[in-house]
Amino acid sequence: MHIRDIFTQGATFSFEFFPPKSDAGFADLFASIRELEPLCPSFVSVTYGAGGSTREQTHDLVVKLRGETTLDPVPHLTCVGHAPEEIDAILARYAQAGISNLMALRGDVPKGLENGQSPWRGLRYAADLVKQIAQFNQRRLHPDRRGFGIGVAGYPEGHAETPNRLRELDYLKAKVDEGADFIVTQLFFDNRDFYDFRSRCELAGIRVPIIAGVMPVTSLTGMRRMADLALGSRFPAPLVRAINRTGGDEEAVKRVGVHWATEQCRDLLDHEVAGVHFYTLNRSTATREIYANLGVRDSRDLRA
Repeated sequence: MHIRDIFTQGATFSFEFFPPKSDAGFADLFASIRELEPLCPSFVSVTYGAGGSTREQTHDLVVKLRGETTLDPVPHLTCVGHAPEEIDAILARYAQAGISNLMALRGDVPKGLENGQSPWRGLRYAADLVKQIAQFNQRRLHPDRRGFGIGVAGYPEGHAETPNRLRELDYLKAKVDEGADFIVTQLFFDNRDFYDFRSRCELAGIRVPIIAGVMPVTSLTGMRRMADLALGSRFPAPLVRAINRTGGDEEAVKRVGVHWATEQCRDLLDHEVAGVHFYTLNRSTATREIYANLGVRDSRDLRA
């Protein structure tokens, strides 16, 4: 279903997966997917490795989701390492497979590039990729005459490579002006960061729906990994204080993380968020527990 039609149904609820690198990983992922499928998400997104390193795995997973589940897959597509003609070929494959929406991203530059080797082959910024997808849409090569719905990334806590927050909004608006239909934010733990980001987008003339990215803390190791990411993560003092009270007990840390994410979701819904996007890390337990804590059976209840 085209994303514009999805938004007419109310707040969206979506999950993100990444393509495993082994058959065993695929089996584990599909076990999680089968547990999440009854929650009836609006869509599920599938990530793309640095430099397109998991391009074929992403395509295979997207096609499998499309053909063997009731889920609506939204593949990620990146600029890094791809010439424009390669992007068009990928778009044609997805159009033929009946994929309705895409996430258009600049992508992470892969490590280990030889000296002087450029990761760019014609498309440098996410806005360039959005423009190319929009041009593909204009050529009416997709079964849906509107073409692909296009999603892009937003950063409530700011992007590490763009310390100028005014310029950061200019870059985001450029993506929207080129044809993006919606924004999915990077994860955050303080809803005030999201509300401020949403207000600044409105002031900048960005009028497309903004979906909030949520990922519960489920372990101290995972929390430290999030803090080490290039984009970083800001952990509010009350969350840190609650985790400290666990004394490092793994089950207690997970309960705190799920509770915190539940309250984030409840508050976001109360403030009329356009949607919530769960970064699942290919697991189902925390997401299912959040739904249960919110008192719902599937995402259609949350849209009421």
